[in-house]
Amino acid sequence: MMTKIRQLALPDGQTIAYQARAGKGPGILWLGGFKSAMDGTKAEALDIWAAESGQAFLRFDYFGHGLSSGNFRNGTITRWRDDAVAVLDRLTEGPQILVGSSMGAWIALLLARLRPARIAGMLLIAPAVDFTEALLWAHLPDDAKRQILEAGEWMRPSAYDDGPYPITRALIEDGRSHLLFGTSMDLQAPVHILQGMKDPDVPWQHALRVADMLAGNVTLTLVKQGDHRLSTPDDIALLLQTLTGLAERAGRLLSPLPPV
Repeated sequence: MMTKIRQLALPDGQTIAYQARAGKGPGILWLGGFKSAMDGTKAEALDIWAAESGQAFLRFDYFGHGLSSGNFRNGTITRWRDDAVAVLDRLTEGPQILVGSSMGAWIALLLARLRPARIAGMLLIAPAVDFTEALLWAHLPDDAKRQILEAGEWMRPSAYDDGPYPITRALIEDGRSHLLFGTSMDLQAPVHILQGMKDPDVPWQHALRVADMLAGNVTLTLVKQGDHRLSTPDDIALLLQTLTGLAERAGRLLSPLPPV
């Protein structure tokens, strides 16, 4: 059964659209990608899986995305991270497994820094960590950089037939305050990374850098024929298999030890 779309009111008057499915813990929190919405293929597959497995599941749209309020061109990494914090704090209970896709993986790691005690595991899909700097700004032509610096934005052509979209100076400059490469994160919860080797947006070498910066229990799975979206039936099957294993493992870790 489909879950109702609800709105979380924020203190600044904006609203975050979300869908929540009640169930057992640890809960699953979906963190979507840049310019994506919560009705995408992977999020829909996770919702079906959650309904069948009885797992709690929550997905939402960031500010300026999907059914949430706000203008996309006014969004920043800080804004979207804070959306995720509000959703975690106000709409979920207990430990959560964060499933972050593309930019959502970056948001997931930033969220884990702020709320480490709430994180039971992480599944990072094509993790676009530091994408504003490492994957975007570093590869922009000089004319695009000039437009961003002088006019405040550049309209980037889309590879997915949904028209050009703005890359703003605020997005680039704000992103620099959240860069993670060059640091180390010691996460207590298990982390599994899924990365396509034919991803034109997030090279598989980028995922290796993400794995290298994470201390602790980290697993990286490379999908030889996988693209950025990892949304084929085989990709979805791998995603669900991986998440099932994470949920089962997290459940065991969270269960109290039997008396000796």
